[in-house]
Amino acid sequence: MPKSYLSKAVTNLKPSGIRKFFDIAATMDDVISLGIGEPDFTTPQPIIEAGVQALQRGETHYTSNSGILPLREAIAENLQNRYGVQYDPVNEIVITVGVSEALYLTFTALLDPGDEVIIPTPCFVSYQAEVALAGGVPVEIYTTMEDDFQPDPALIEKAITPKTKAILLGYPNNPTGAVASREVLEEIGRIAEKHDLVVISDEIYDRLVYGQEHVCFPAFPGMQERTLLLGGFSKDYAMTGWRIGYAAGPATLIQGLVRIHQFSVMSAPTVSQYGALAALKVGDPYINEMLAEYDRRRKFIVENLNALGLPTFEPHGAFYAFPSIHNTGLDDERFAERLLLEEKVAVVPGSSFGDAGIGFVRCSYATSYEKLEIALEKIGRFVRRL
Repeated sequence: MPKSYLSKAVTNLKPSGIRKFFDIAATMDDVISLGIGEPDFTTPQPIIEAGVQALQRGETHYTSNSGILPLREAIAENLQNRYGVQYDPVNEIVITVGVSEALYLTFTALLDPGDEVIIPTPCFVSYQAEVALAGGVPVEIYTTMEDDFQPDPALIEKAITPKTKAILLGYPNNPTGAVASREVLEEIGRIAEKHDLVVISDEIYDRLVYGQEHVCFPAFPGMQERTLLLGGFSKDYAMTGWRIGYAAGPATLIQGLVRIHQFSVMSAPTVSQYGALAALKVGDPYINEMLAEYDRRRKFIVENLNALGLPTFEPHGAFYAFPSIHNTGLDDERFAERLLLEEKVAVVPGSSFGDAGIGFVRCSYATSYEKLEIALEKIGRFVRRL
């Protein structure tokens, strides 16, 4: 048996709990997937046309490492108009290959070996992995359904040690759909300032909010100078396959991200940058249409999961429901596996999103209303058998 040439960081990395169930589902026919965190809508036509026109103009070359300036200017204008935060598009914004690359750049730029990052969980599956791959230590702070999955500032402060470098926030939240309140975020900001910590705020779902206000973290007084704001186009504009995102923050931090970015991917996909520029110019009516449909599905799935005896927090952001399956007598892994094999409905075990997600499953309602109706019938049949 030859020795392993893989690094310890990769060897110790836990496989994605989401991917396991996608791989099983891929071998089966007629599966209804409530697992994937991807809009079922096609990218709006004007955005597609902007990409096609960019190709036809011959925009097939590298751009500046930081991305085309018109897109950075449009992002800066959007953040100013929407949230009142001002960024210099030349020095304080970098265009990335989705928010996934922005996360990679952030932690690679910020962390020395052993540096700790506090992460409220349940959270997006990549957070802990990205920290670990950069040599850092993820420190999970649990949120609970009883507290509407709001992060507890007192627990965050209690977790701070001399090794703590940053706090990572992901709101609106994947997988719970929670939207962090202004009061909670303001207190986290006070803690970050007191202990001189960086805050990484992943706000990829900022436009997908129902009946509540999305609070942009760097808009708090004194926070912009210590915050890296991550955003993108995948979720709000139904552009997942375009792989386009951004990071905005103080020039000194963005310079660090760009330094890594230029050696790893050179620049984000050129045609996607022109599509994103069009999205900012003409995308609002399409976001509103998609949001209204997501809201219809949101109300339907939450009402029906609760009626099936699966207690479900009402999500106010993103496009996920996060029901508790404690009453079924199964753990979340077994529940998801049996539901897939017996009823051909794919959900994701809550434990994939951190230990705070144990006993829950994530159900994406970014699928058609008709498929949701069928899926809930099947889930009901499965639960009644239990």
